[in-house]
Amino acid sequence: MIQLTHDTTILLGVAPADFRRGIDGFVAVVEQSLGQRPRDGKIFCFINCARTMIRALSYDGTGYWLMTKRLSKGRFTGWPTAEAAVSIASARELREILGGDAWVTTRATERLRTSSPVAQVQPCTTVMSQRPFTATSPLPR
Repeated sequence: MIQLTHDTTILLGVAPADFRRGIDGFVAVVEQSLGQRPRDGKIFCFINCARTMIRALSYDGTGYWLMTKRLSKGRFTGWPTAEAAVSIASARELREILGGDAWVTTRATERLRTSSPVAQVQPCTTVMSQRPFTATSPLPR
């Protein structure tokens, strides 16, 4: 299981990576290009050249996790550009990069909520069917 807390060390590989690699290929990148030990409990994140995919490599004590997020449209923004091969990020910063516009919208909503009173919104209730559904009755159309 992957534990992501504010104490988790997250390292971003600054240069775009070749995403044709598998777990062993990314372990080699961590060891050779980044000069890190992949079994230290850190999460190593990489971006592709087109900035449409991010991969994260993590070791949980029993094996490696390799996770991928691919955008259906658009590109990731906020990826660091530095002379160093690796950049340290917090969980919040990684969430901001992965969330894109949704995170910006959430922060704007929080800012509005704290700066001005917001009217109470009534819950929405929708009736799906007039007759009760049971396991033996046919599905409603």
